[in-house]
This record gives sequence, structure tokens and C-alpha cells, in this order.
Amino acid sequence: MSEEEVRKGLAGVVADYTAVSKVNPESNSLLYRGYPVQELAAQKSFEEVALLLWTGELPSPDELSLFEAFERSNRALDANVRAAIDLLPLDCHPMDVGRTAVSVLGANHPLASDSSPGAELDKAKSLFAQFPAVVAYDQRRRRGLEAVDPRDDLDYSANFLWMTFGEEAAPEVVDAFRVSMVLYAEHSFNASTFTARVITSTLSDLHSAVTGAIGALKGPLHGGANEAVMHTFTEIGIRADESREEAAARAKAWMEDALAAKKKVMGFGHRVYKHGDSRVPTMKGALERMIAHYERPEMMGLYDGLEQAMDEAKAIKPNLDYPAGPTYHLMGFDTDMFTPIFIASRITGWTAHIMEQRASNSLIRPLSAYNGVAERHLG
Repeated sequence: MSEEEVRKGLAGVVADYTAVSKVNPESNSLLYRGYPVQELAAQKSFEEVALLLWTGELPSPDELSLFEAFERSNRALDANVRAAIDLLPLDCHPMDVGRTAVSVLGANHPLASDSSPGAELDKAKSLFAQFPAVVAYDQRRRRGLEAVDPRDDLDYSANFLWMTFGEEAAPEVVDAFRVSMVLYAEHSFNASTFTARVITSTLSDLHSAVTGAIGALKGPLHGGANEAVMHTFTEIGIRADESREEAAARAKAWMEDALAAKKKVMGFGHRVYKHGDSRVPTMKGALERMIAHYERPEMMGLYDGLEQAMDEAKAIKPNLDYPAGPTYHLMGFDTDMFTPIFIASRITGWTAHIMEQRASNSLIRPLSAYNGVAERHLG
């Protein structure tokens, strides 16, 4: 094999078909099963979007009602899962907790060894229902707080916030959180999704594939940009008594200095989108509503200043992580929990791809071009 045939990182290689999602270059829209994600975020619950990704169609009212009943009755963490989390140090990254919890959930699932389509969907729904309790419990234990039991009278997003903070969130906060979950749910053959498909192609189980996907998402070249955005805001300095204009000026100066020093600034640019991430306007709208709700105009100032400076210097647009990070911060999530929230959302896309891979499976086993020492022998 010649060197010219090697595609490092599989760049430009079309590995398989998928009907789950695509970016439509004509409209620059991310489509879930054909629907623009911004339309879904404006009109549909996260539960409806999950069923769309898994089954290919939006649910009927009866189908949605059945799923909501299942999800609400499967939210609580088993004692052994909580015990496994408690064994992990409080200073480990929450992604380690998420990875471990999914592995334990898989080992304890009654259908662990059953990979039939019905069993796979059941396991996907169970993970969807249970993972918010993992994120909520981990944040609370790190703060020295007791776990909060789930409530079956709240929808997915409202219950997630309830378990994390121990109080009912305002409707506008619940809605902004719902929007973020819909926008993060799926994005075709990204690194973590492809990892899940590779593992599935060996005929391994769904929970192993999701565990591997979490490992891939933990890497800073794939996940964690929403956390990095807040680290940037913190480095610049968040001053609650500052005006939007004052914060923007400071942020713009910081970005100009960072770019002059060739510092990598996360939250900007995307491999797939050539004209800006289509999810950003919807998520930025949610951020603006949170800034109004919490009366924190300086946060929008920091956002504006960084965005303007990057656009002027590099003409690079923000990606979804850029507005999502400060949105989660305003809601009260610890910064290290942002990527585990991403897991809770992306479980839907990952498991949709796992089921698609298994339905038309071929072992994913690429070739390599050897560039080591030529054949040699022991003398």
C-alpha cells in the first residue's frame, strides 16, 4: 500500500451508511432522521426526539405515553450502582464516574447478553432513564450533599434538574435544558459514535459500546469543549456587577492576546460545518433567556467579546459548546459535569447507531500501512 493511500484519522473516508443523521450542506442544517434539529428543539420534548432517533419516526401520543411511563419508572439508581460510584475518589473526573456507572448498569441489566432488537431498545431506554441520576448523584456527592430521589410527576428535563439541585427549576430553565439535550443528542460518525459502532461490530454488547464511546468522548480533542469555555470565562474573570459592554471589552482584549500568543481557544470551529454550526443560534437563544432569567448580563458580554474577536481575527464561528457551557453554569452545574451532561444526551444517538450497526453488521477492521523496520532475523 502506498503512502498516498493512507488517510490519517480516516479523514474523508466514508465507512458506512447511516439513516440516523446528516448535515445537509444545502441548508447547513443538522438533520435527525430528516428533521432539522432546530425545528425539533423548538417544538419537541427530549423524550420524543429520543424515540425519533431510535425508531426513525416521531412517536404517536400513545407511543410517547408508554415511553414516558417506562422512563419515569426506571429513573432510580440501584444501590449497587451507587455503591460503585461511592468507591471512586471525589477528585476523579466525572467522566470516569459516568464510564464506570454505565459498565455496572450493563453488568446488572437482566438482558445483558441479549442483543435482539427488542432487548437493545429496552437497554437504550433504561440507560436514557438512569443516567441523569448518575450525573445528579455525582455532583451532589462532590458537594457533600445527600442524593435526591427522582420524581415521576416531572418530565425528563425537569426531573434531571430536580435530582441535581433538590428544588423545582423555573419553567424557562427546564426549557433551556431541554433545548440543550435535543441539540447534543446526535451528530453522525463523530469519534465517540464511531467507537461505539466499532465495538458493536465485534458483536459486543450495547453497554460495552456505550462505555467505549464515553472513553472517546473524554478526550479533549472530542469532548470537553463546553467545560473549556467556562475555564476561559473564569480565566478572563466573571464579574457579576459588570455591564455587558464592560465584560465584552475585557473578553475581546483577552481573545486578541490569546490569538497573538497562538493559544488554542476551545468552543470555536467545527470539522463538519463550513458556514457555522447550525445548532448555535438555537442554543444561543436559550443562553440569552437564561441570562435574562438570572439577571447576568456580564455573561453575555464575555460571550460577545470572545465571539467578535475570533470572528474579526480568524473568521471562525462558535460551535454548540460555546453557548452551552455558560448556560449550564448559570443553571448551577459544576463545570466538570458539563461533559457528563453531554453523555446523558448523546446516549440517544450512540444507541441509535449501535442498533443500526447491529442490524446490518460488518466487522470494522481497517488495514494499515507498515512503516517499521524491514524484515530481519536473529543472527
